[in-house]
Amino acid sequence: MTFHQHPTVHPQQVNLNVRDLNQSLAFYKNIIGLQVLSQSNSTVVFTVNGKTPILTIEQPEVMEKRQPRATGLYHMAFLVPTRKDLGVIYTYLQGIGVPVGSSDHAVSEALYLNDVDGNGIEIYYDRSPLTWNWQNGEVEMTVDPLNFPRLLNDTEGLTWNGLPSGTVMGHVHLSVANLEEANTFYVKGLGFDVVCRYGGQALFISSNGYHHHIALNTWGQPQPVNRTVNTLGLKSFSLIYPSEEARQKVVLQLREIGATVIERSDYVATIDPSGTELQLLIG
Repeated sequence: MTFHQHPTVHPQQVNLNVRDLNQSLAFYKNIIGLQVLSQSNSTVVFTVNGKTPILTIEQPEVMEKRQPRATGLYHMAFLVPTRKDLGVIYTYLQGIGVPVGSSDHAVSEALYLNDVDGNGIEIYYDRSPLTWNWQNGEVEMTVDPLNFPRLLNDTEGLTWNGLPSGTVMGHVHLSVANLEEANTFYVKGLGFDVVCRYGGQALFISSNGYHHHIALNTWGQPQPVNRTVNTLGLKSFSLIYPSEEARQKVVLQLREIGATVIERSDYVATIDPSGTELQLLIG
């Protein structure tokens, strides 16, 4: 979990616009295992540790459906502390009949599912960074079958009690319209490092040698949309910078590449080339 704390730049919270607040609340509480931190008639803020927001869902008064093949969220990824945690979660999801995909990425083991609006979710566990294979500055990541006997080893007798308190937003994976434009924004602007390329279709970037804090892909040729506060799907997500000095450096870099920078009362926001809002916070 050292890749998701000071001084590493990392995602912390995802904010979604949802079709039905009560349905989404039930899903994220009872299926994913998040705790409600605060709630109003239109918004629910979730946490795993009782104090830090990790996901916000909001039901707009006037809904604008997300267009097919639109840019935005590919999936958000909850990183759990141990393999046992992942095994217990898999057993629970199987027991209640939730369809789950899976993969072994060499650096991690992952489960995949969708929420009630079709937003992608990954729940994963990281192998020790000492086992990650780096070649010429890029980390090797695979898409291999998950070894379920190994995953479920030592989970007998353990019960599911929601996501563990040590869970964090491990990474955010986005569908983008143009990979080179995204590369300019996220690397030259926000200051991330490229750690893996999948041909000309996907890019994985991170801070401080992680396998990826953000992934970007053009699979399916997604198209940019004119998002508003009412558009369903990804509304925004936050990045945590270690200091005001580090954030101001990024603000200057964003302005140098012509990116939008919005100074708000309690944070700085920017918009990526595909229309996704990022909140730049200090933590």
